[in-house]
Amino acid sequence: MGIDFNELKNKAADLVEKHGEQIEQGVEKAGDFAKKRFGHDEQVDKVVDKIQDAIPDKDKPTDQGGTA
Repeated sequence: MGIDFNELKNKAADLVEKHGEQIEQGVEKAGDFAKKRFGHDEQVDKVVDKIQDAIPDKDKPTDQGGTA
């Protein structure tokens, strides 16, 4: 009896697909908190942007190409 990481990955992907907008809002709020608490606004904004870019939009087709 072990952990099925593929199953966990699939469940996480389903949740992100269904609730991506809420996740993006939460990431934005966390970024605002981090900027107020720690400063470093530019670095925090870069991280928030990277995370939000990783969340697939429902309106856009997902790109699995691996280009950066």
